[in-house]
Amino acid sequence: MGLNIEWRSSNNHIGEHEILLFALPGVGNVGKVAIEGINSCHIQQEIARLHHTSLPPLATLDEDGLLTPPHLTLSSIESVTGKRVLTLTGTSQPLEPEHQGSMAHEVLEWLESQGVTALYVLAGLMDSPTRKETFVVASNASHRIDLESLGVDVRRDEPKSGAIGLAALIASIGPLYNIHSACAIATTVGSSGDAFASQRLLESLDRWFDLGIALPSDVQSRLTDKLAALAPGNASDMVSDLTESPDAFYM
Repeated sequence: MGLNIEWRSSNNHIGEHEILLFALPGVGNVGKVAIEGINSCHIQQEIARLHHTSLPPLATLDEDGLLTPPHLTLSSIESVTGKRVLTLTGTSQPLEPEHQGSMAHEVLEWLESQGVTALYVLAGLMDSPTRKETFVVASNASHRIDLESLGVDVRRDEPKSGAIGLAALIASIGPLYNIHSACAIATTVGSSGDAFASQRLLESLDRWFDLGIALPSDVQSRLTDKLAALAPGNASDMVSDLTESPDAFYM
């Protein structure tokens, strides 16, 4: 097993929560911008760091100026509606498909052991500037029916070419671990830090689940500059390496 958990701030379990939101750098950095925004404009506590041996071997300085190995950061925030929301994010993912698969399964197995039952991957889908939509793609039929009954815009025909990458696996294999996993998507023109699409995505989640996590306007402008460097400029090259379908949705 290549997953190691480093508990932070004296935590030793995840605890009660409403929902877990997950994102990695991707198209328009929509999900990553959203989670960075959530963590920056609410009272936030780092719960744990998830270290996996499949992540690229790049050690970086953390916020304390300490050299830290590659990892995913699990944090919790209390929203303006009083709900505890968990966020899970990182700056990289395994480059090899089989390593992405093993990491996805190990992360979900651990999340199941911690009592996580609802997980939404936040992502952007490249489209024309005139299309400004947000929707959810479920990975379980009964969960999809429940979402539709709540008034969630659930799509059954997108993304047409499927999705690849660690985030796509996290969104799709949750039912194997008794987790209602789904992907919440906002269309984007694909710019490096589309804070407007991120805000649209968070506003939709607020409307559907009453989470209270939408970003103030001043946070949007700061995040656009901060996260521009996270754009995976070689995303199309990674897609061609990972799949034979050239128009597959890289998540």
